[in-house]
Amino acid sequence: FDAQPTLKGALLELTPLTAEDFEGLAKAASDPKIWAMHPAKTRHERAVFIPYFGWLLTSNSALVIKDKQGQICGCSRYYTAPDMPDTVSIGFTFLTREHWGGPANAQIKSLMLNHAFRSESEVWLHIDPANLRSQKATEKLGATHIYTADLDLGTGLAPFMCYKIDAPPLLLA
Repeated sequence: FDAQPTLKGALLELTPLTAEDFEGLAKAASDPKIWAMHPAKTRHERAVFIPYFGWLLTSNSALVIKDKQGQICGCSRYYTAPDMPDTVSIGFTFLTREHWGGPANAQIKSLMLNHAFRSESEVWLHIDPANLRSQKATEKLGATHIYTADLDLGTGLAPFMCYKIDAPPLLLA
């Protein structure tokens, strides 16, 4: 499974995260409202964002999101959840607020899901129980809440709502 593909959509492009993306991603993450429903509520602060960026970079599975003008507007990543070692998960996604409420999140997840479904039969997403916005967005994708568990997804043990999306059935011609 290629965890750092380049994925292009009509509105956005996802490319492998590099060290050169730091300033652009730090700027995109600097809005406190992005993190209001997130467990890391102070991630907009540069001192908090720096180690997070390092963690994303060393994961070798993070993708930077750019709009059609080439401006960084967020990131996402593939990962393996500790309780599902043989599956692929998508998460750690954030977007600048100007991309909220429109087609951006659906396009990001669609691109990432389509890539994952080339080799995987299911994909998992893990959402903080307090993050209602992400829960609603995940359910709009067709994901089903399967269970809730305390997991360490790389940033410490925390409760997560575990959602699953199955690969669509192949259409026969």
